[in-house]
Amino acid sequence: MDKKTLSRDGTPIAYEISGQGPAVILVSGAMSTGGTVAPLGALLADRFTVIGYDRRGRGASGDTAPYAVEREVEDLAALIDAVGGEACLYGISSGGALVLEAVASGLPVRRAAVYEVPFADFSEQGAKERAAYTENLTAALAEGRRGDAVELFLTLTGMAPEMIRGARQSPMWAGMEAVAPSLAYDDAVMGGGLLPRERLASVSVPVLAVAGGASPDWLREAARGGGCGATGVVPEPGGSDPHGGSERPGPGARRVLHAVATARALHAVARAGHFRP
Repeated sequence: MDKKTLSRDGTPIAYEISGQGPAVILVSGAMSTGGTVAPLGALLADRFTVIGYDRRGRGASGDTAPYAVEREVEDLAALIDAVGGEACLYGISSGGALVLEAVASGLPVRRAAVYEVPFADFSEQGAKERAAYTENLTAALAEGRRGDAVELFLTLTGMAPEMIRGARQSPMWAGMEAVAPSLAYDDAVMGGGLLPRERLASVSVPVLAVAGGASPDWLREAARGGGCGATGVVPEPGGSDPHGGSERPGPGARRVLHAVATARALHAVARAGHFRP
């Protein structure tokens, strides 16, 4: 990230720009930074000005207590202002929930697209599981148990216990613990994990919600609920389910499959002209 802008509360937000054309800001999800979505940005750089950034509390961006979802909306407002005063937004997972909140807040967004926002309404026992996650995550972070916080999140995503045990022994674990406090931010952005129907009713700009074809039914249903205008399902490589299922590849393979699926979704959104004026 070679650029910085100041959010309304003075927090520095790190970002980078590539390509040329209409501005599209990529919003990452939990345990992610702007670097995580950089490969996705490369797909758009030949037709769009792509902005990747580190959300507050991670990467090269700063952080200012106390946290509030409104501060992250202000971060996006500062980025939009820095790149010309208007932009499209593309959010992944909980980053998609932040995009929906930003659009509902009235930011100067022409169009938006979100990929697999995990609203728990459509998952059996989803609301109950989400409430338990919030309670346990809050306790773990308050007691300084960052590793336990990361494990809670990975469990929520459907990762098998033996995979989590293996991940704890891997070199990547320290980096995951480093950004663990930001898990509380994503949890707040998800707002209890339920689809904010009343909030979305005020959205007047087109929002395309996309899900992977091999993802669980509840994620595809969540996409149908979160799209203000259109929804879509994108085929994934090899029929693998990056969110869990009968065939569970290793953690590294799961990340690759999820990246490929997300890249296909983003490319499909761009190819369909959703970000064009």
